[in-house]
Amino acid sequence: MPTAVPIQRLVNLLDPDADVLLNVSPAEAAAKVASGDPARVRDIDGQFAIVQKRGHVVRLARSIGRPMRYFLAKRADGPYLVVAERIDELCRHLEGEGLAEQFHPSYTRMVPAHYIVEIALVGCPDPNPSYTRFFTPQRNQLPADLDAIGRAYIGALRDECGHWLDQIEAREPIGVLFSGGVDSGSVFLTLYSLLLARGQSPARLKAFTLSVGGDSADADQAKRFLDQLGLGMFLEPIEVTLEDIDYQEAIRVIEDYKPLDVQSASMALALCRGIRSRYPDWRYLVDGDGGDENLKDYPLEDSHNLTIRSVLNNTLLYQEGWGVDAIKHSLTYSGGQSRGHVRSYAPGRSIGFSGFSPYALPNVIAVAEAIPYVELTQWEPERLYVLKADIVRRGIEATTGLTMPSFEKRRFQHGVVDDTRFGSVFPATETAYRTAFLSLYE
Repeated sequence: MPTAVPIQRLVNLLDPDADVLLNVSPAEAAAKVASGDPARVRDIDGQFAIVQKRGHVVRLARSIGRPMRYFLAKRADGPYLVVAERIDELCRHLEGEGLAEQFHPSYTRMVPAHYIVEIALVGCPDPNPSYTRFFTPQRNQLPADLDAIGRAYIGALRDECGHWLDQIEAREPIGVLFSGGVDSGSVFLTLYSLLLARGQSPARLKAFTLSVGGDSADADQAKRFLDQLGLGMFLEPIEVTLEDIDYQEAIRVIEDYKPLDVQSASMALALCRGIRSRYPDWRYLVDGDGGDENLKDYPLEDSHNLTIRSVLNNTLLYQEGWGVDAIKHSLTYSGGQSRGHVRSYAPGRSIGFSGFSPYALPNVIAVAEAIPYVELTQWEPERLYVLKADIVRRGIEATTGLTMPSFEKRRFQHGVVDDTRFGSVFPATETAYRTAFLSLYE
C-alpha cells in the first residue's frame, strides 16, 4: 500500500472578487475557514468558496451560491492540490504544467456545500478528505402558523437582500431574472420595497424576462404579475430567437450534463447574453434560484426515487442530495442544488455579471428547514404543492404590504419555449447531453 505523502503545494485559482460576503471581510472569512471550526465558518454570511492551507492541512468550504472544485496532481517531488471554480480551469492549469495526461473531468472533485473539506495527508492515487458539516439547521422550530412562517421566511430573505444592498454602490442598476413566478416575484418585490424604505429610487431596478421569437408564457406571466401591482414600467423583455438557445454551449458553460439543469442554463445563458448586448456595463443580477428547494416544491412524480416521506424526513435533501454519505452523487459531483446551482451561477458569471441568489443563503435555508412540514401537510403531496405559494404570499404581504400574484408553477425552460418547439432545441435522451459534455475533453 502506498505511503501517504503530505501535500507539497497548493495552487489556488479562485477569484476572491467572486465571493459575496455580507458580514465579514475577505481576510476574516479566510481566517474562519483556516481555523477548521464549524461554528466560525457558519458565521460567514454570503455566497463564497474559500480554500486555506495551514501547515500540511488544506481546508475548503463553500456555500451553495458559488462552486469550487479541486484536483490532486502528481509530480516527482510530491503531490499538489489545484483548486478552482471550474473544471476547464483545472484542465488549463495542468496543460500549462505539462501534466495534461493526468487530467480527466471524472478525476475532478466538487466540494459539497455546507461542509468543511479537510485534506491532510494524501496517498496515491486519490485524496482521502474528511467532511465536517458547518451548517446544521434545526427542524420543526416554527409554529404551524402560516402567517408566522411567512413573516420569518420572507423576513430572512429581506434581511439578506438588505445586507447585499449595503455592499454595492447605491447608484448601480439591479436586474432581476424575472418570470413572474413565486421565487423571482418575491425577490423583485422585496428589493423594490427595500429601495423605497431606504429612500432610494426603485428606478435602478429592472425585471428582465426572456422571450423567444416573441412568444413566451413567462413573458406574458411576468407582464400580468407586474401590471396587477401597477409596476409594469419595471418589466423589460429580452427578445431572442430560437437559434439563440444552444444546449451544447450551456453544457460548456455549466460543465454538467443533467438535462433539467442544462435546459434551464440554456435559457439563462440566452437571457444574460441579451441583457449584456443591450447593457454593456451592467453588473448586478439577482435570481430566485433555491426557492423551490427550500420549500420542497418539486413534483414527486418527476423522480422515481422520492416519496413524500423521504422528502419531509430528510434535512436539506433538495439542497445537498441523497447520494453517497448524503453529500455527493459521485466522486466528481456533489448532490442536489449543491451541484445544480451552476445552472444559475455560471451563465451570468461567464458573461461578466455578478450574481446573487438570496434564497440559496444558509440564513434563509435555515428558516425553511424550521417549518413543521409534516404537521402542515399530514403527508399529503397536494398540501405540500400549495404550501410554497401560500407561505411566500403571506410573507410578502407582511413585509412589503403588497399582495403578490400567484400563477401555476412552470420550470424556466418550459415557460420560455412551448412543447411544440422544445423538441427542436433539446435532445430527448440524457445520453446526448452526457456525450456533448465528454466531447469537451476528447
